[in-house]
Amino acid sequence: MYVQIIKLKSNLPEEELLKRAKERKPQFEATAGLLQKYYVRRNEPGQYAGIYIWESKEAMAAYKVSELAAGIPAAYEISEPPSIEIMEMMFKLRD
Repeated sequence: MYVQIIKLKSNLPEEELLKRAKERKPQFEATAGLLQKYYVRRNEPGQYAGIYIWESKEAMAAYKVSELAAGIPAAYEISEPPSIEIMEMMFKLRD
C-alpha cells in the first residue's frame, strides 16, 4: 500500500472548500485502487491536505494522470503549486 499526502493552500472560504470537496466525493469513491481518503485542515489559515491510501503504486499512478487529479487546482482555487509526498506502507497496526 502507498500513502500520498497532497498539501495545498486555497483562497476559498472553508465552507465553500468543504462544499466542493463533498460534491467531488462520489468521483473519489469510484476511483479504482483508492482505499481511503482523509480531508484534513493544516495549522495555517487556508491550508489543507488530502491523505490518500492506495492499494498499489499502479493505482496511484493512474490517478495522477486522471481528469479528477487534474481538476484539483481549479476545484479548490489553490494559490500555489501543491506539495506532494509519497510513502510506501510497511505494516499497519490494526487489520
